[in-house]
This record gives sequence, structure tokens and C-alpha cells, in this order.
Amino acid sequence: MAEYDLTPRIAPNLDRHLVFPLLEFLQERQFYHDEQILKAKIELLNRTNMVDYAMDIHKSLYHTDDVPQDMVDRRVEVVTRLKALEESAAPLVAFLQNPAAVQELRADKQYNLQMLNDRYQIGPDQIEALYQYAKFQFECGNYSGAADYLYQYRALCTDSERSLSALWGKLAAEILMQNWDIAVEELNRLKEIIDSKNFSSSMKQVQGRIWLMHWSLFIFFNHDNGRTQIIDLFNQDKYLNAIQTNAPHLLRYLATAFIVNKRRRPQFKDFIKVIQQEQYSYNDPITEFLTCVYVNYDFDGAQKKMRECEEVILNDPFLGKRIEEGNLSTVPLRDEFLETARLFVFETFCRIHQRIDMSVLAEKLNLNYEEAEQWIVNLVRTSKLDAKIDSKTGTVIMETNKPDVHEQLIDHTKSLSGRTYKLVTQLLEHAQAQAAR
Repeated sequence: MAEYDLTPRIAPNLDRHLVFPLLEFLQERQFYHDEQILKAKIELLNRTNMVDYAMDIHKSLYHTDDVPQDMVDRRVEVVTRLKALEESAAPLVAFLQNPAAVQELRADKQYNLQMLNDRYQIGPDQIEALYQYAKFQFECGNYSGAADYLYQYRALCTDSERSLSALWGKLAAEILMQNWDIAVEELNRLKEIIDSKNFSSSMKQVQGRIWLMHWSLFIFFNHDNGRTQIIDLFNQDKYLNAIQTNAPHLLRYLATAFIVNKRRRPQFKDFIKVIQQEQYSYNDPITEFLTCVYVNYDFDGAQKKMRECEEVILNDPFLGKRIEEGNLSTVPLRDEFLETARLFVFETFCRIHQRIDMSVLAEKLNLNYEEAEQWIVNLVRTSKLDAKIDSKTGTVIMETNKPDVHEQLIDHTKSLSGRTYKLVTQLLEHAQAQAAR
């Protein structure tokens, strides 16, 4: 399944610290030789301040207790630099650790800067030192300290670019600490800035959206409501356009979210069109499964893809999380996916056939005869299926429902209204862009 590993596509859009969890997952799944993973880790660590960690990996990789002299020298350099930054940031850090003093701060940043300068002799140099200290702490792997200092820095920073950089760092730190609720808040703050900020070029704004979506994968497949939130973000026109033009591999995650999310069926039909449009620029068993079921009506192909989907999910670092971590529902994503995928196959197959042989249906659902029969009985009992089972002939008989004319009219009106809204929005955005030039 290494051919479906998206790490080479995803890693360039992540902070290097966020790549470590992906490498850990790949090492656990034994996709690649340990030697390859360990070398990749060292290459990443060489561009951070996590020298002790790099030394440990070097020892493991080369089966030795010795480390290169350049690592020893690098460690001395990091410790020296850390002490210097601690001294530079010390006045502001001491102030921030004093609850009584912090109460003097207000929402007005200019007032705060003046007050700090007048009463505590803390000026721009000390505030800049706090940023550098926080950034250095992050590079050392102290994500908790970095998150706290970056939060406090943003409360004082008046430089919008530097504040944005600090927010990216804060988001990365919260992800690495698995503080998913806080990470969602930071993600939403970043999205608001990216969508409203005037960038020097439209490509920079698109790149910001692409980074945001890649980073959000850690959050959405760990947060309780993440599988709905990923659809809310990725399926927005601007973000979906960014996916189609620059990161079509993200369709795997949006497709998975749509499949397991029963509340988003109205948007699902439009998404199938996107899958159909992009099948030549990107495909994997998950997107191909949807093409088989909803575009080609290839149920034998869908059966094969379901088996491949199971492997893809288990071996994807975002979709294949271990159950014992307990961050998600008690039902593994794989089981939810397969259950809903069978339902998709069944619903589509039944639209074409009114009377269905149970043995044929069992084959299409990738179940044995008894499992298929029980599965359909459960659907009928829970009112998810308007059908009956003829046990004598071993067939499922679908009840025909004539479409309600009024419901059809309402659906068409809603669809027309939605398309009109999208068109008007696009025209307004185009007019605003022209006016800005």
C-alpha cells in the first residue's frame, strides 16, 4: 500500500515538526525500512534545535554510543543561544508571570506598550526577544512553553505579519500537544485572517489556504466534531478550488468525511461531480469507489475498491488512528466507512433493480449470504429501507415510491436558489477585485 502513501505530498505543506507524527506512524506500520525512516527523522531534526533527540536516533541508526562532533558542537551552540534569549526576554517574562502586573494590561495594544515602557522599562526590543525566545523554545520541542509565549506575544504585537507567523506557530504547538479544542479555535482565527487579509498576490492567499487545510487534518480526524468541520472548510468554493488546482490529494479526506457523515447528503451529489472532474488528476481506492458506485455503476469494481479502501484507511496516518488512543468515537473509522459504503452500493444497486437475488447482493456487498440477509433485515427494521425479503425465493423486493411533485418542485427551487447565490457571490468578488486594482 506504499503507493497510496500521501506523506510525500503532504509533508511539504507542513511545519517540519508536524512531519514527525507522520514518520512515527509510517515506522509503526512498517511501510518502509527502519533505516529510511530514521534517516528522514535525522534530516528533519538537523533543521531544529532538538539535538538530543537527533543524537538518540543517530545511535539507534548506526548502533553506536558515539555521535558526530558536529552534533556535539551544535548542542553547545543551542544551549548558549537559549541562555542568551532567556536573558533578553527575562524582563517581559517576569512581568507576564506576575498576576498582579498582568491585570494592568488592557485590550488597547498601544496603551499596553506605553504602560510597559513607562512603568517597567519594557520596550520593542524585549517584545521582539519574547518572540525569538518562543520560536526557539518551539524548535527545541518545548511546545507548551512556546504556545504560552506566542499567545502572550500576540497580545502585544502590532506587526500584522509577525502576529500571523506567531499564530501559525501557536497552532502547530497546540496540534503537537493534541489540544484539539484550542487548536480548532486557532485554526478558525487563521482562516478568518487568510480569507480577509489583503495579500500581495492571490497565489499567497491560495497557499495559505492549502497550508491551513493540510494542518487541519490533524485536528479534524481527532476532534469529536471534526468530520463535519472538515466538510464545512474543504467544501467551501474557495477552498475546494484550491484543492482542485493545487492539492487534489486532499480529496481523499473530504471523500472519507462525506462517506461517514450522514448529515451532509445534500452536498454529496455536487461533490461526486468534483470527483468525476478530478479523476484524471488524482485517484485512490476511496475516490475510485465513489466513481464506481455513482458514475460508472460498476458494482463489481466497487466491491474490489471497498477491500482496497479498508487497507488505505488503516494505513493512512490521519484515517488509521489506533483505537486505543480513544480520541474518536468507539467505532473505528474503518468500520463506519465500510458500513456506509455497503449502504451506498445497496442503495444505488436497488435504484436499478426492483427484485434482487440475495446471493448476488451478498457478493456486491462483500458479505456472505447470512451476513447480507441480517444486514438487510436490520435496515428494514430501522426504517432505512423500504423493502421486503422473500425468504422462499431468496430475493429482496423493493417497494416502488412515486416521487411527490411538490417535493420535486421544492428541491429544484432550492437548487436554483443555491446556484444563483453562488453566481452573485462570484460576480461581487470579481467586481471588488477589479475595483481594488
